[in-house]
Amino acid sequence: MEAYLLDWANLLLRWLHVIVAIAWIGSSFYFVWLDNHLTAPQDPQLKDKGVGGELWAVHGGGFYNPQKYQGAPPRLPEQLHWFYWESYSTWLSGFSLFLLVYIFNARSYLIDPAVAQLSPALAITAAFAFLIVGWLVYDALCRLLAKKEQLLSLLIVALVVLTAWTACHLFSGRAAFLIVGAMLASIMSANVFFWIIPGQRKVVAAMRAGDTVDPVHGQRGKQRSVHNTYFTLPVLFAMLSNHYSMTYSAQHNWLVLVVIMLAGVLVRQYFILRHKGKNQLAYPLIAIALLAAIAAWIAPRTVSVPTAASAVPPATLAQVQGVIQARCVQCHSSHPTMMDSTAKGLLLETPEQIQAKAQLIYQQVVQQKLMPLGNLTQITEQERALIANWAEQRPATQP
Repeated sequence: MEAYLLDWANLLLRWLHVIVAIAWIGSSFYFVWLDNHLTAPQDPQLKDKGVGGELWAVHGGGFYNPQKYQGAPPRLPEQLHWFYWESYSTWLSGFSLFLLVYIFNARSYLIDPAVAQLSPALAITAAFAFLIVGWLVYDALCRLLAKKEQLLSLLIVALVVLTAWTACHLFSGRAAFLIVGAMLASIMSANVFFWIIPGQRKVVAAMRAGDTVDPVHGQRGKQRSVHNTYFTLPVLFAMLSNHYSMTYSAQHNWLVLVVIMLAGVLVRQYFILRHKGKNQLAYPLIAIALLAAIAAWIAPRTVSVPTAASAVPPATLAQVQGVIQARCVQCHSSHPTMMDSTAKGLLLETPEQIQAKAQLIYQQVVQQKLMPLGNLTQITEQERALIANWAEQRPATQP
């Protein structure tokens, strides 16, 4: 019952996280699009009021006319719509999901003994350190290099690359990808919380008081907002990557993560330029080429499996069931014995259940070596080879 309730908590948190993330990313995309589609107003009255750009749009049977003022409008209305809870809700729901899945199950999800021999406490501490230190280093770079945008951009890229390399050499591949994405997402929300919204509040307060508005608040907010724009697609990939094991289980998975994130940045750059009327197809074409190269590079090498399988005599279903009994049924049974059970309804207790899931077992245990999760049950390479041998000649095998 406990596992069932945890699954429901996981489902509801994940659903909430997706909903609020759509709201946040959608508003971010919309305002970038809006800024790049504003045109100088033709109405002299609008110019006299200080309107620097406007846009006419139609949606849902209605007409809309957003206007952007160059400075303070003649009269600042009492009711202003702020856009920050989308960001905060996304981070809070994502962090809660991170606690539920990765921190409370650190031994299964954070740790891979083949990568690094970490205790659960050390792994949890390191995971939190990535989120905190990542923000502190990024924020310090932005403060020190506020007027050197090109150098700042290069150092942010270096920070992401270093983080990806370090995470992939400390945590399981799945956790490493998630932690890098969570670090960038934390930076995005921290930008909103510490810089963008406080700066906007100071601007509004100065306008209401009739004081001169310090332009530095707008400049800082714009810089952090631009960074958030480029982080968006890389973060989305990192959040989705746990469903695609061929990426995080690759030999040089840190490089896979960096290249796919770079492809996301190039796609985002294309849309930014496209909204400015510049159709730079080179960016998405390079992104597609990078993704194709990664897909070809990490593709499973089926020729290597028969070599391993040939080292053992022809395997029987009974032998495979013995391995699964020793290494897999702790989770994949109707009564799991491991606290961090991740069976998700997949049962491997009977020969019929094993036969029905032969291809999945072959993929997860032999080709991608994802199971057992974190290799908690210490399956050996000889046992993987035995499963490979059985799966490849299974149609001719009799139980």
